[in-house]
Amino acid sequence: MEIREVVIGEGPVSVAGIIAVARRGVPVRLSGSAAFRERMERCRAVMYAAIEADVPVYGVTTGYGKACGKRLRKGSVLNGEVNLMRFHGCGTGEPLGMEETRAAMLCRLLCLARGYSGVSIPLMEHLAAFLNAGITPVVPCEGSVGASGDLTPLSYILAALGGEREVFYGGERMPAGRALRKAKLKPYRFGPKEPLALINGTSVMTGIAAVNLDRAEHILEAAIGASAMSVHALQGKADHYHPIIGEAKPFPGQIYVAERIRRFLTTRVKEAELEATGPETLQDPYSLRCAPQILGVLSDALVWLRPWVEIEANSANDNPLFAEGMDRPLTGGNFYGGHIAFAMDALKAALASVADMADRQVVLLVNSNVNRGLPADLVRLTGEARLHNHGFKAMSITASALTAEALKATMPAASFSRSSESHNQDKVSMGTIAARDADRVCTLTERVVAIHLLAAAQACEIRGRIKARPRLASRLEDLRRLAAPTYEDRPMDADIEAVAREISQNGFPKENGWKRRKAGAMK
Repeated sequence: MEIREVVIGEGPVSVAGIIAVARRGVPVRLSGSAAFRERMERCRAVMYAAIEADVPVYGVTTGYGKACGKRLRKGSVLNGEVNLMRFHGCGTGEPLGMEETRAAMLCRLLCLARGYSGVSIPLMEHLAAFLNAGITPVVPCEGSVGASGDLTPLSYILAALGGEREVFYGGERMPAGRALRKAKLKPYRFGPKEPLALINGTSVMTGIAAVNLDRAEHILEAAIGASAMSVHALQGKADHYHPIIGEAKPFPGQIYVAERIRRFLTTRVKEAELEATGPETLQDPYSLRCAPQILGVLSDALVWLRPWVEIEANSANDNPLFAEGMDRPLTGGNFYGGHIAFAMDALKAALASVADMADRQVVLLVNSNVNRGLPADLVRLTGEARLHNHGFKAMSITASALTAEALKATMPAASFSRSSESHNQDKVSMGTIAARDADRVCTLTERVVAIHLLAAAQACEIRGRIKARPRLASRLEDLRRLAAPTYEDRPMDADIEAVAREISQNGFPKENGWKRRKAGAMK
């Protein structure tokens, strides 16, 4: 079912809901439920009662981090926190993608809506207004250790809400104040705890993680299609994907991938007519034969990764927390991003393995020693012209380079915890770095799989008889709408980017009416 609106405060929002807002601009609104709004007000009342009772409230009547032993006078409470948006303005690197930043903003809104953070409804409405108006803060990608939350990157969202720093709006990068005027919004004036509540949490790493999961789903489907094309082009054995093999080793992802490949290979003629018959072709090379076992790892990983990201996105990952029946705030460590760090470290390893498989299949296609009669480098010209053209020779080199970079990025970021902030943050998650690594591996893998699709399509056309497999022929036609066949040598960088972009956004090649199971995902 298509998501047309995301309502905050009426239960958990799924990764699909986050993606609908982040990538497709679906509108957001706060629940009008009296129960939700009363809960938010009661939480805020608990905080104010603690302030009036002179109970120490971390970050409100105390200093931050190592300076929590310092106490503020009540008169200082209302004005002291805006400094958070300034001294944390030390992010470095290129801005996060707008989709990732929007996902982070929505995740922060979900956190605040749990009713433990002590923030006001107007603050949440202001954040929702930014999303609905398409105002996206410029957030440098570097500077978070992933515990005490994404303090530095989230401070850029905090500052933009207050009319400071820069945003993207209407296709331009501009000062936040100017964008607010154009959108007919006013800079927000923060109350007690609100600046801290906006930056003390895991929303940037979680927003990036949600977008990564969406992209990884698309990569999986594209890699399945590319593998099926490679089987046809190399006259491979359909029996390698027989359901009994999955019954013998019943990982759900392996079974799913084998079934998808088998459907693509469905033929109008006898399978033996399309398969190599030499004694040395009894078994296909591992990168073909083991495609269900390789891609099945990513398929199964996505099933458990999705609930982890959804739990984090819909959690109160703030500090301190306020709850009815408590006469004091609760200080803890929900801002620690360990689950997201582990999830993204796992995801990038599974994705890089997909890139490695795709690269190996490209080599099978271009190498005349193993490609079962296809021309070297998939050169389509004959005669003397073949001597002057190189086909997919350089494409294979690029695929190998991208794959090597993806594999290099699989070192677990969580293993590099560093003590920081005067030894107060002495064990940190590095969740944001893990999520950014996974984002990069998504990009690299999309490009490798794009090259794989282009090479497999070229090989299928050279091999012929693709129409004997209607589902595969249909996917090939879809691909040719994005990139033409290659005859004489020409630059193919634009082809790679066009196909990779389609994979990222839409999951090319997709088959109408076919939906992957998403066990464990929120409805």
